[in-house]
Amino acid sequence: MSIDLFSELQDRCVFPPSGTEVDCAVSGGADSLALLLLAVNSGLKVTAWHVDHGLRETSSDEGRMVFEVATDLGVKAHCVEAFIEDGPNLEARARDARRKVLPSQVLTGHTADDQAETVLLNLLRGSGVQGAAGIGEPHRRPILDLRRSETKSLCLSAKLDPVNDPMNLDPRFTRNRIRNEVIPLLTEVVGRDSVSMLARHANLAGEASGILGDLVKNLDITDVRSVDDTPDPVVKFAIQEWLTDKIGLPADSSSINRVLQIVRGEIKGTEIHGGFRVDRSQGKVRFSVNTKISQEAD
Repeated sequence: MSIDLFSELQDRCVFPPSGTEVDCAVSGGADSLALLLLAVNSGLKVTAWHVDHGLRETSSDEGRMVFEVATDLGVKAHCVEAFIEDGPNLEARARDARRKVLPSQVLTGHTADDQAETVLLNLLRGSGVQGAAGIGEPHRRPILDLRRSETKSLCLSAKLDPVNDPMNLDPRFTRNRIRNEVIPLLTEVVGRDSVSMLARHANLAGEASGILGDLVKNLDITDVRSVDDTPDPVVKFAIQEWLTDKIGLPADSSSINRVLQIVRGEIKGTEIHGGFRVDRSQGKVRFSVNTKISQEAD
């Protein structure tokens, strides 16, 4: 294993202090294996978690590989099943399934490349400043400054053979087309590394989002009377903070505008992308799962 490469990458990671107990999500891909290697190297007390969605015939083999790597590194490992069917909204359903079985503060192997893709996806959804900040909860993404090429190099150095998920090439998924087509084209057009530029933009947007978040932290948009005299732009930011907390990713502009109409009394209820609802009753705004849509998805 290249000590120089390990040290270089380690210096750009943001892990908790040595000795801290952490959980790491490990799919078996290069990014998550690099996360596991670097977390162990940081002196953390690591537990590895692998989720099997049952989408490939080899998925159980991938779980065994993760277990073996974790055992070789001297850390505990759990392989859990969260089976889902292929079909519409696959990425969202897989993400929801993982959230149900993984520890709430599990560390993930998202990289700068993931950050750039997320920024573009959120901008296309009209997710505002919060969306431009990219991946949420940066304290759970310790290798966010690393590149995907570097995690692959680290695995090669450690003589690990990462899983290559064929779904990462499937053009059905918008993220894959952004990864494999849009970002390379942007890099060609501007003549610079677009991933680094988008990652820096995410950092700046994150700082701005934090400042704005402090301004609205005492607003309760679920009590419509309390925000009667608050300007619409401020209420919309508070709505996005509220929806993001409920949904788990930055809300789109259309959803925010419809919820603003609810807060202002122009409509009584609306569906939110992802199978959710927001309704108003007796001056209170309530968020719920759209049971009908959820059943259809199942």
